[in-house]
Amino acid sequence: MSGVAGSVGVMKVVDGGSSPGVPGRWDAVEDEVFPCDPGWVAPDAVDLVCDADAMVAVFAAERYRRVAAYRREALADAAGRRRGLVEVVERAIRLELAAALRVTEHAAGVLLTQAQALETRYPAVLDALGAARVTERHVHVLIELLDPLTPAEREAVYPRALVLAEAEPVGTFRRRVRALIDQTRVESLPERHERALDERRVFVEPADDGMAWLNAYLPAVEAHAIHGRLTAIAKAVTAADGDERTLEQARADVFGDLLIDGTCTAHPDAARGIRATVVVTVPALALLDAPTDALNCGVAVVDGVGPIPIDKARELCGGAEGWMRILTHPDTGAVLSVGRERYRPPPALQKLARWRAARCMAPGCAIPAERCDLDHTLAWEHGGHTTLTNLAPLCRGHHTLKHHGGWRVHHLTGPTHNGALEWISPYGRRYVVAPERTLPVFTR
Repeated sequence: MSGVAGSVGVMKVVDGGSSPGVPGRWDAVEDEVFPCDPGWVAPDAVDLVCDADAMVAVFAAERYRRVAAYRREALADAAGRRRGLVEVVERAIRLELAAALRVTEHAAGVLLTQAQALETRYPAVLDALGAARVTERHVHVLIELLDPLTPAEREAVYPRALVLAEAEPVGTFRRRVRALIDQTRVESLPERHERALDERRVFVEPADDGMAWLNAYLPAVEAHAIHGRLTAIAKAVTAADGDERTLEQARADVFGDLLIDGTCTAHPDAARGIRATVVVTVPALALLDAPTDALNCGVAVVDGVGPIPIDKARELCGGAEGWMRILTHPDTGAVLSVGRERYRPPPALQKLARWRAARCMAPGCAIPAERCDLDHTLAWEHGGHTTLTNLAPLCRGHHTLKHHGGWRVHHLTGPTHNGALEWISPYGRRYVVAPERTLPVFTR
């Protein structure tokens, strides 16, 4: 019987009667059984997988509780024997758990740390895991992101993080909790950024087969701009006839060409002079020379990077044409639709659609919008308009899936949805994907 997630599996009985834990009465007909409730619907294959996953969550929560109880018992026993070296006792606990579970001591240590965190700092998350409202991966992410915070910061983020954990896929959950943390820590961002700048460096790590990793620790804005330019040049280079390199290979080759040669005459004309485009979203008041209250101006955000110091945002917004500047003020004058006049969206509409979504609008996908196709949700050939309410970025794989994978997709209407897509699977399940940002909605 499966019942953890609320569905009931098929079981066989030799005669009519009731089964423990199963509501109602089951009747046997030629070795098959059917509940007497005429409204009962047999679970499909995905229901059964979800039930199994829910059971994994329930048992994971029980394991955490037992690990925490084992640690308490062992520490109490050591204290009773007057073993004063806590580090030695903790190591002994870790060793015994590792030996019993046949895992490394590091893995046992992680399990002990997570169990203690859930029991002492995040008991509501442990309860949610035990009720299969969150997955164990959500738990790992929450502990990873919240534990480094100060108690006051953690208290501000924790309740909202739990709500997100019960509602969002793991990737979206991680991004949104990071955003909550950034908003909570915005006051100290300039100081933290200045301290981190002192650690910038470039270093090499050896790898096998005559290869190596070249790593650079530098400001995130510059890092994403470098990666964006490498990608743009690599795409232009591989577009030439006869070039069979993958995008990753071409990007690595371009990286070497630019740093070693400086000027790359071997690159085609289409790949020369390419510069990265970085989207910076800045509250309008923050662009003033001397805002009266910098903290109340809001947060400056770079797509794919996160919050940046306001001083850096002012510098970027006053700079070159390569920066797309979007002010978070309703009077943007943005182009929202060209109707049926043209199939391809004008550049301003393309930028706005990608900015609003930030990522591929398929469930759980994290591919940045600038690397996605801009899809007409209702196809152009079926009467779809080239309008913001009918455009959404989809990565190539999910774009193909939308058209050929048996899924149905449509924009949700109404002011509360503001650009959300509803995906309906071949099994009839519905998944709502909201854009990362929303546009102002005006009412009279």
